[in-house]
Amino acid sequence: MERKVFIFDTTLRDGEQSPGASLTASEKIEIAHQLARLGVDVIEAGFPASSPGDFNAVCEIAKSVKGPVITALARAVRSDIDAVWESVRYAERPRIHMVLGSSDIHARSKFRRSREELLEMGVQAVRYARTLCPDVEYSTEDASRSNRQYLFQVVEAVIDAGATVVNIPDTVGWSVPAQWGRLISDLRRNVPNIDKAILSVHCHNDLGMAVANSLAAVKAGAQQVECAVNGLGERAGNASLEEVVMGIKVRQPYYRAHTDIVTSELCPTSQMVSRLTGLAVARNKAIVGDNAFAHSSGIHQDGVLKSRDNYEIFSPEDVGANGTTIVLTARSGRHALKYRLESLGYRVTTDDLEHLHTRFLHMADAKKVVDDHDLHALMVG
Repeated sequence: MERKVFIFDTTLRDGEQSPGASLTASEKIEIAHQLARLGVDVIEAGFPASSPGDFNAVCEIAKSVKGPVITALARAVRSDIDAVWESVRYAERPRIHMVLGSSDIHARSKFRRSREELLEMGVQAVRYARTLCPDVEYSTEDASRSNRQYLFQVVEAVIDAGATVVNIPDTVGWSVPAQWGRLISDLRRNVPNIDKAILSVHCHNDLGMAVANSLAAVKAGAQQVECAVNGLGERAGNASLEEVVMGIKVRQPYYRAHTDIVTSELCPTSQMVSRLTGLAVARNKAIVGDNAFAHSSGIHQDGVLKSRDNYEIFSPEDVGANGTTIVLTARSGRHALKYRLESLGYRVTTDDLEHLHTRFLHMADAKKVVDDHDLHALMVG
């Protein structure tokens, strides 16, 4: 049976933590409205306890953005939880999201507390949050490096305490897809009350596997994926929202799942986030990069001009991109040259094409890319 996967967007919280990506309150509000148009299920609007400015930005988003759940991050302490609640309480659908370490590394080096102390701290924090808000998410930070049996114990305890969503983060991008998928399957098998909460994942990209790990989790039964537009986030970033969404959509029969994302808004959202954060999207970035639908190899150009599905597994229109681009280089063949010339209004016969292609190759050898101005010169030269 096909199931829905909830998309939790953390562009405005974890994404904004990318060095150089700080956003003003008005910019965060602008992005939040676009995320609502995109159709995300949850917007994590910030970390209200971090600064008065972030608190106020979360308040404004909660008041003005309709549709998605609005949440914000807290540590598992009352002052942070109060700050989140006071900022998201105005939302149509508020959620309190808190995070607490579950690995022995974090217990020993970060919190300097025992497993038992951290477990009790988490349970008490969830119980308190539930007195304020009916929707509470609990994140087991550094879950991928946590003791399995202890992780199962924590998840069961916080669900019993009232958590409605339990998020399993690969905080440092340590996992690999097969291992991560098994962890999600093991949680579903070994936590007796797991069906009383949404099971979520949050994967970082330190080894370049955040999207692969997120999709492995979906295949294993995860119901929510936390991700960010353009893959923004701490260090190497988070799972890229657009890649997770299109991975599920293009391979829907495999995952037997779907999202409610309006995929034609993916490119406009990516471009807005890039513009407002000042962080450029790599040209070869999957889904939203400038080269995602650009073809320069003659073999590929010939194939895609005959039928786009030869080399494009989804259309530019699916993701709101401008269209397929035929880039003319010394690797381009006659079919691509004829296509580009005719798109400029020239009529090209078979005999003309042979002569033009020879001259074109001399021009292309002297330049990296032959543009429209060069093509006009070719035709009048």
